[in-house]
Formats: sequence, C-alpha cells, structure tokens
Amino acid sequence: MSKKQPAKAAEAKFGVGQHVVYPAHGVGQVSGVETQEVAGMKLEVYVVSFEQDKLILRVPTARAEAAGMRPLASARIVNDALKTLGGRARIKRTMWSRRAQEYEAKINSGNLIQIAEVVRDLHRAEDQPDQSYSERQLYESALDRMARELAAVENIEHDKAVEKLSKSLAKRAA
Repeated sequence: MSKKQPAKAAEAKFGVGQHVVYPAHGVGQVSGVETQEVAGMKLEVYVVSFEQDKLILRVPTARAEAAGMRPLASARIVNDALKTLGGRARIKRTMWSRRAQEYEAKINSGNLIQIAEVVRDLHRAEDQPDQSYSERQLYESALDRMARELAAVENIEHDKAVEKLSKSLAKRAA
C-alpha cells in the first residue's frame, strides 16, 4: 500500500527573478512558478527563460534538483574554475571521438569546474596549431557556458566575462 503524502504548501527552492543553471541549457532566469494540469494531475513547474536561446523551459518543482537545476555558482567555485583555466591542459591520448563525447558530457553536466576543464584543455594559444572544426565548436560552447555563468555571478556584461576568461587563459600561456 502506498501512503499519501500530506498536502502542504509548495516549497519553492528557486524564486522568481533568480538566475539558475540548467545543465543542458546553461544560465536562465526563473520567470514564474505555474501550476499545470498534465494527464489529469496538477503539477507545479518553474518557468525558466533562457534569453540567449530564446527558450522557455518548464521544470517540475519536485524534480528540479534531480534534473540538475542549481543556483549560480558561489564566488569560491568561480575562483576555483578560474584557477582551473590557469592549470596545465590534460589531454588524453584516446581517439578524438571518445574525448569529444567526454567533453560534451562535461559541458552538459552544468558543473562550472568541469566546463572550465574543457575550456582549458581545448584552448589554443596563438603559437599552437589550429583546432579542427569540432574542437572549435566544443571550445566555443564551453567558453560561452562559462562566460554566461561568470557574467550572471559577477553581474557584468557577457563580453566582459569572456575578456576575463581570456585573461585567465593568457596567464597560463605566459
């Protein structure tokens, strides 16, 4: 027999107007909490807007954490991610297709440190050989994800965030 849970007021962990990170889409903003009827059941959902992708996502409030939705990274995590950028690139000697899958998984994890690892590993200095098309795509995707979160955390423009990340990467090359 299954027990029915007592009815209680919904505990919204994320507030309207709050910036959040959704693993597959990056930084978005909670624009509301709605109750929708799905298959005859009432379901409370966060309405998350992703301005950069012109996307609106509805995430069930009860499943938001399980789906990987999280608040913006703390200043400490941002600093750790910037330190990661300054570290030495770790490139495995496996086939590119396998590495590309691993990089894609790290980008979609929503974990800022893992995204920083991808940026660090795929970054090319001026004196290094050019990247392949797929390397460049993954690098730009990771850099953009990281810059969007940095911009939201530090309340700066996206361009300024990219500039700050580029400086961290340049320190490594120096």
